[in-house]
Amino acid sequence: MQFDLTSLRLILYVAEAGSITHGARRSHLSLPAASERVRAMESEMGTALFERKRRGVELTPAGSVVVQCAADVVQQLEQLQGELGRYAKGMRVRVRLWSNTVGLLEYLPKPLSRYLAAFKHVDVDLEERPTRDIVQAITLGRADLGIIGGPLGADASDLETFPFAKNRLVLIVPRGHPLARLRSTGFAAALEFEFVGLGANHVFQSYVEQQAHLAGRRLRVRVRLGAFDAIAELVAQGIGVAVVPEVVTRRKAQSAPVTVVALKDSWAMRHLTICTRREQLLSNEAQQLLKYLTCSAAGSRKRSAAG
Repeated sequence: MQFDLTSLRLILYVAEAGSITHGARRSHLSLPAASERVRAMESEMGTALFERKRRGVELTPAGSVVVQCAADVVQQLEQLQGELGRYAKGMRVRVRLWSNTVGLLEYLPKPLSRYLAAFKHVDVDLEERPTRDIVQAITLGRADLGIIGGPLGADASDLETFPFAKNRLVLIVPRGHPLARLRSTGFAAALEFEFVGLGANHVFQSYVEQQAHLAGRRLRVRVRLGAFDAIAELVAQGIGVAVVPEVVTRRKAQSAPVTVVALKDSWAMRHLTICTRREQLLSNEAQQLLKYLTCSAAGSRKRSAAG
């Protein structure tokens, strides 16, 4: 069997989007041309790769096997192109890193800045995405490394994982607030009050609002900001309460005096994890970034133990 790179990428795009139309658009192909390529691959293999539904397509068991193999082939070819591109285009290399909100805002800046300072020929494509999207992108070879805050899921058991950070979420309230006298509380008690939060499109904010929904309530957000530090400033001024990573409160203890109240809910303790496909499939630059991230994580654990 012989398949070209365009067809393999098309299969990955269709699988990711669940739609031949969207896969065709991402492949810069017309819908008839994309459909013909899919049919040709299915004919060549003697089995259907996708089950056609009213609202898109789903992978068949055979299609899942093809997607895994296609992702390996495409990633290896892209790695080869990247290595050769260093010589043809001024030694520039691109690493694709996806992260959830907390990882991106709170834990990545320091190790990422050290990495970029050491590898001046590398550009990093950094995207904020929910865990589910990150795991899928890693599985399909659309991202090199991911920082996730939840389980991989049964379909991603072949990914490699490395501990990155412990992310405890806490409630911050203005001093003198009715909840300020408590050392800890359940999230449900905080839902009686107005919140300061991140933008509605932030993955972290969606996670907090989902917990409110599961508690049978709606989070009343008075104002939305773009960073945790700004949220802490407004909470200190009495604008509302907020759920933030505990690391924010340690950094802002002096400049934005707030009262920190521990959350009793089990969802408030999360472990950030680095995930990737098999390390040998990564470019040298992506492997080096993985080392910087894992070393940063090890250093943080030593400091926590010493403290």
